[in-house]
Amino acid sequence: MFIGHLAPAFAARAITDEAPRLGVLFFAAQLVDIAFFSFALVGLENFRIVPGITAMSPLDLYDYPITHSLLGTALWAAGLAIIVGILMRNAVAATWAAVVVLSHWVLDWVSHRPDLTLAGSGETYGLGLWNYPLPAIAIELGIFGLAFWMYLKRTKGPVAPPLIMLGLLLAMQAYSWFGPEPVAANVAFILLGLLSFGIMVALGTWVSSTRWHRTKVGLGVASTPI
Repeated sequence: MFIGHLAPAFAARAITDEAPRLGVLFFAAQLVDIAFFSFALVGLENFRIVPGITAMSPLDLYDYPITHSLLGTALWAAGLAIIVGILMRNAVAATWAAVVVLSHWVLDWVSHRPDLTLAGSGETYGLGLWNYPLPAIAIELGIFGLAFWMYLKRTKGPVAPPLIMLGLLLAMQAYSWFGPEPVAANVAFILLGLLSFGIMVALGTWVSSTRWHRTKVGLGVASTPI
Protein backbone atom coordinates (compact mmCIF):
# COMPACT_ATOMS: atom_id res chain seq x y z
CA MET A 1 0.00 0.00 0.00
CA PHE A 2 0.98 3.65 -0.41
CA ILE A 3 -1.59 6.27 0.63
CA GLY A 4 -3.59 3.48 2.29
CA HIS A 5 -1.00 3.59 5.07
CA LEU A 6 -2.24 7.08 5.91
CA ALA A 7 -5.73 5.82 6.77
CA PRO A 8 -4.83 4.91 10.39
CA ALA A 9 -3.27 8.37 10.80
CA PHE A 10 -6.48 10.10 9.70
CA ALA A 11 -8.56 7.75 11.83
CA ALA A 12 -6.46 8.27 14.95
CA ARG A 13 -6.71 12.03 14.68
CA ALA A 14 -10.45 11.78 14.04
CA ILE A 15 -11.00 9.59 17.09
CA THR A 16 -9.26 11.81 19.63
CA ASP A 17 -7.58 15.18 19.89
CA GLU A 18 -5.04 13.56 22.21
CA ALA A 19 -3.44 11.79 19.25
CA PRO A 20 -0.42 13.61 17.82
CA ARG A 21 -0.92 16.11 15.03
CA LEU A 22 -1.52 14.85 11.52
CA GLY A 23 2.02 15.48 10.29
CA VAL A 24 3.44 13.38 13.13
CA LEU A 25 0.92 10.63 12.44
CA PHE A 26 1.78 10.66 8.72
CA PHE A 27 5.42 10.22 9.73
CA ALA A 28 4.42 7.37 12.04
CA ALA A 29 2.41 5.70 9.29
CA GLN A 30 5.40 5.65 6.93
CA LEU A 31 8.20 5.39 9.50
CA VAL A 32 9.27 1.85 8.64
CA ASP A 33 9.29 2.62 4.91
CA ILE A 34 11.31 5.79 5.52
CA ALA A 35 13.77 3.69 7.54
CA PHE A 36 13.81 0.96 4.88
CA PHE A 37 14.58 3.32 2.01
CA SER A 38 17.23 5.03 4.14
CA PHE A 39 18.81 1.67 5.01
CA ALA A 40 18.62 0.54 1.37
CA LEU A 41 20.51 3.68 0.38
CA VAL A 42 23.50 2.55 2.44
CA GLY A 43 23.10 -1.22 1.93
CA LEU A 44 21.78 -2.21 5.35
CA GLU A 45 18.62 -3.62 3.76
CA ASN A 46 18.03 -4.57 0.15
CA PHE A 47 15.44 -5.00 -2.58
CA ARG A 48 15.45 -5.57 -6.32
CA ILE A 49 13.18 -5.04 -9.28
CA VAL A 50 11.60 -8.24 -10.62
CA PRO A 51 8.91 -7.43 -13.21
CA GLY A 52 5.78 -9.51 -12.63
CA ILE A 53 6.67 -10.64 -9.12
CA THR A 54 3.21 -9.31 -8.21
CA ALA A 55 0.58 -7.90 -10.54
CA MET A 56 0.84 -4.42 -9.03
CA SER A 57 4.44 -4.04 -7.89
CA PRO A 58 7.78 -5.23 -9.28
CA LEU A 59 9.54 -4.83 -5.93
CA ASP A 60 11.19 -7.96 -4.59
CA LEU A 61 11.51 -7.06 -0.92
CA TYR A 62 13.78 -9.92 0.00
CA ASP A 63 15.91 -8.34 2.73
CA TYR A 64 14.33 -5.98 5.23
CA PRO A 65 14.30 -7.64 8.66
CA ILE A 66 15.23 -4.52 10.62
CA THR A 67 12.29 -2.46 9.43
CA HIS A 68 9.59 -4.85 8.24
CA SER A 69 9.63 -7.84 10.55
CA LEU A 70 6.84 -7.66 13.10
CA LEU A 71 9.46 -7.44 15.85
CA GLY A 72 11.33 -4.70 14.01
CA THR A 73 8.15 -2.73 13.40
CA ALA A 74 7.24 -3.05 17.08
CA LEU A 75 10.63 -1.68 18.09
CA TRP A 76 10.25 1.29 15.73
CA ALA A 77 6.79 1.85 17.22
CA ALA A 78 8.16 1.75 20.75
CA GLY A 79 10.97 4.14 19.85
CA LEU A 80 8.61 6.70 18.33
CA ALA A 81 6.21 6.31 21.26
CA ILE A 82 9.01 7.14 23.70
CA ILE A 83 9.95 10.26 21.73
CA VAL A 84 6.34 11.42 21.38
CA GLY A 85 5.66 10.70 25.04
CA ILE A 86 8.65 12.76 26.16
CA LEU A 87 7.95 15.68 23.81
CA MET A 88 4.19 15.81 24.35
CA ARG A 89 4.17 14.53 27.94
CA ASN A 90 1.12 12.51 27.02
CA ALA A 91 0.93 8.72 27.24
CA VAL A 92 -2.21 8.65 25.08
CA ALA A 93 -0.43 10.49 22.26
CA ALA A 94 2.51 8.11 22.56
CA THR A 95 0.21 5.10 22.37
CA TRP A 96 -1.55 6.39 19.25
CA ALA A 97 1.80 7.04 17.57
CA ALA A 98 2.81 3.43 18.27
CA VAL A 99 -0.50 2.05 17.02
CA VAL A 100 -0.15 3.92 13.73
CA VAL A 101 3.40 2.62 13.25
CA LEU A 102 2.23 -0.96 13.92
CA SER A 103 -0.64 -0.56 11.46
CA HIS A 104 1.97 -0.44 8.69
CA TRP A 105 2.90 -4.10 9.20
CA VAL A 106 -0.74 -5.18 9.23
CA LEU A 107 -1.51 -3.38 5.96
CA ASP A 108 1.67 -4.73 4.38
CA TRP A 109 0.65 -8.23 5.48
CA VAL A 110 -2.61 -7.79 3.59
CA SER A 111 -1.06 -6.38 0.42
CA HIS A 112 2.39 -7.98 0.07
CA ARG A 113 3.21 -11.40 -1.25
CA PRO A 114 4.72 -13.57 1.53
CA ASP A 115 7.87 -11.56 2.27
CA LEU A 116 7.25 -10.42 5.85
CA THR A 117 8.65 -12.19 8.87
CA LEU A 118 7.83 -12.18 12.55
CA ALA A 119 11.37 -11.71 13.83
CA GLY A 120 13.58 -11.22 10.76
CA SER A 121 13.96 -14.80 9.55
CA GLY A 122 12.03 -18.01 9.15
CA GLU A 123 8.54 -18.35 7.76
CA THR A 124 7.27 -15.48 5.64
CA TYR A 125 3.80 -13.98 5.58
CA GLY A 126 1.61 -11.95 3.24
CA LEU A 127 -1.87 -12.36 1.79
CA GLY A 128 -0.83 -11.10 -1.65
CA LEU A 129 -3.55 -8.54 -2.36
CA TRP A 130 -1.16 -6.91 -4.86
CA ASN A 131 -1.84 -9.87 -7.16
CA TYR A 132 -5.47 -8.73 -7.53
CA PRO A 133 -5.36 -5.17 -8.92
CA LEU A 134 -9.04 -4.23 -8.86
CA PRO A 135 -9.71 -5.40 -5.29
CA ALA A 136 -6.39 -3.88 -4.17
CA ILE A 137 -7.24 -0.49 -5.65
CA ALA A 138 -10.78 -0.58 -4.27
CA ILE A 139 -9.65 -1.51 -0.76
CA GLU A 140 -6.85 1.06 -0.63
CA LEU A 141 -9.06 3.88 -1.88
CA GLY A 142 -11.89 2.70 0.35
CA ILE A 143 -9.99 2.72 3.64
CA PHE A 144 -8.20 5.94 2.73
CA GLY A 145 -11.42 7.67 1.70
CA LEU A 146 -13.32 6.54 4.81
CA ALA A 147 -10.56 7.70 7.16
CA PHE A 148 -10.21 11.02 5.31
CA TRP A 149 -13.97 11.57 5.61
CA MET A 150 -13.80 10.79 9.35
CA TYR A 151 -11.04 13.34 9.75
CA LEU A 152 -12.98 16.06 7.92
CA LYS A 153 -16.12 15.27 9.91
CA ARG A 154 -14.36 15.58 13.26
CA THR A 155 -12.45 18.76 12.40
CA LYS A 156 -13.26 22.19 11.11
CA GLY A 157 -11.37 24.84 9.19
CA PRO A 158 -10.89 25.99 5.58
CA VAL A 159 -11.86 23.28 3.12
CA ALA A 160 -9.20 24.11 0.55
CA PRO A 161 -6.09 22.73 2.36
CA PRO A 162 -7.43 19.18 2.91
CA LEU A 163 -8.82 19.08 -0.62
CA ILE A 164 -5.48 20.19 -2.05
CA MET A 165 -3.78 17.53 0.05
CA LEU A 166 -6.29 14.95 -1.16
CA GLY A 167 -5.64 15.83 -4.80
CA LEU A 168 -1.87 15.64 -4.40
CA LEU A 169 -1.99 12.33 -2.53
CA LEU A 170 -4.28 10.80 -5.15
CA ALA A 171 -1.97 12.04 -7.90
CA MET A 172 1.01 10.41 -6.17
CA GLN A 173 -0.96 7.19 -5.80
CA ALA A 174 -2.02 7.26 -9.46
CA TYR A 175 1.61 7.62 -10.51
CA SER A 176 2.53 4.67 -8.30
CA TRP A 177 -0.19 2.53 -9.87
CA PHE A 178 -0.15 3.63 -13.48
CA GLY A 179 3.20 5.34 -14.05
CA PRO A 180 6.25 3.65 -15.56
CA GLU A 181 7.68 0.78 -13.58
CA PRO A 182 11.11 1.34 -12.04
CA VAL A 183 13.88 -0.29 -14.04
CA ALA A 184 16.36 -0.72 -11.20
CA ALA A 185 16.65 -0.51 -7.44
CA ASN A 186 18.99 2.45 -7.78
CA VAL A 187 19.71 5.62 -5.85
CA ALA A 188 17.32 7.69 -7.97
CA PHE A 189 14.41 5.38 -7.17
CA ILE A 190 15.22 5.35 -3.46
CA LEU A 191 15.51 9.14 -3.31
CA LEU A 192 12.19 9.48 -5.15
CA GLY A 193 10.59 7.27 -2.51
CA LEU A 194 12.05 9.32 0.34
CA LEU A 195 10.90 12.52 -1.39
CA SER A 196 7.35 11.16 -1.62
CA PHE A 197 7.30 10.40 2.10
CA GLY A 198 8.64 13.87 2.85
CA ILE A 199 5.87 15.42 0.76
CA MET A 200 3.27 13.41 2.67
CA VAL A 201 4.56 14.55 6.05
CA ALA A 202 4.77 18.17 4.85
CA LEU A 203 1.18 18.03 3.60
CA GLY A 204 -0.04 16.58 6.89
CA THR A 205 1.83 19.24 8.85
CA TRP A 206 0.39 22.01 6.69
CA VAL A 207 -3.20 20.77 6.91
CA SER A 208 -2.86 20.34 10.69
CA SER A 209 -2.07 24.02 10.99
CA THR A 210 -5.34 24.97 9.28
CA ARG A 211 -7.89 22.78 11.08
CA TRP A 212 -9.34 22.38 14.59
CA HIS A 213 -10.79 19.41 16.41
CA ARG A 214 -14.46 19.51 17.33
CA THR A 215 -14.97 18.60 21.00
CA LYS A 216 -18.18 18.93 22.93
CA VAL A 217 -18.07 21.12 26.04
CA GLY A 218 -21.35 21.28 27.96
CA LEU A 219 -24.07 22.24 25.50
CA GLY A 220 -21.73 24.10 23.20
CA VAL A 221 -18.85 23.13 20.94
CA ALA A 222 -15.24 24.02 21.55
CA SER A 223 -12.38 23.56 19.13
CA THR A 224 -8.78 22.70 19.74
CA PRO A 225 -6.12 23.12 17.06
CA ILE A 226 -4.78 19.98 15.45
